[in-house]
Amino acid sequence: MCLILFAWQVDSRFPLIVAANRDEFFRRPTAVADFWDQAPEVLAGRDIEAGGTWMGVTRQGRFSALTNYRDPQQMQTNRPSRGKLVADFLTGSDSPEMYLKQNALYGQSCNGYNLLVGDRNSLWWSSNVTQESRALEPGIYGVSNHLLDSPWPKVGAGRTALETALTRLPDTRELFELLMDPTIHADDALPETGVGLEWERMLSAAFIRIPPASPTYGTRSSTVLLVGAEGTTTYDEITWGLHASPTDIAARQRYSFKAF
Repeated sequence: MCLILFAWQVDSRFPLIVAANRDEFFRRPTAVADFWDQAPEVLAGRDIEAGGTWMGVTRQGRFSALTNYRDPQQMQTNRPSRGKLVADFLTGSDSPEMYLKQNALYGQSCNGYNLLVGDRNSLWWSSNVTQESRALEPGIYGVSNHLLDSPWPKVGAGRTALETALTRLPDTRELFELLMDPTIHADDALPETGVGLEWERMLSAAFIRIPPASPTYGTRSSTVLLVGAEGTTTYDEITWGLHASPTDIAARQRYSFKAF
């Protein structure tokens, strides 16, 4: 994912609420969200190229998601898959805290990332950039391609929009609307991550198409996850076509089940 907005233990009806966009090159092969044949308890999309995933849940109430950390100077193409961290947590049984401890060495071998891992009892954030892991207190959070709650414009705007959208639940239309926000933010508010001002501008939007006339990179999917107080989980994901608009939906997967 490249934008994850989430509320943890803020709404008594839904202990975990997630609204997330996955941004990626369109040439990278991807399987849409589904229950995995080799791990039927896991519901997630699949990165066919590397075998991992960017976000998913399980029937047992486990959740994980990941964003890349944008730093072109440190990016190395021969590093192992970051998506494996998400997949391995979803298919495992270790607590979030134990999982992060046991996989710290693998994490350090990857390119930079933010990783969320959680179950019904706790939600943890970890980054190999700062070598930090911590349990999250109840609150509304956002992470893009820097660290958790870094003051990037789309993170700040997204957190504010998420707080408003919580009052409309279980109607999730506003959650999808905030994920589809194409606003390009002002130059003086943009980060400097080493990709140049033109790209910083285009990447500042929650919903990305680069370039809009002939897209090669952008928002591939938007996902809304609601985990209810009684364990009922709703996973709703839109896969966008090349020229995304409210009518340019390539696929949509909606799942609802109760964790056991």
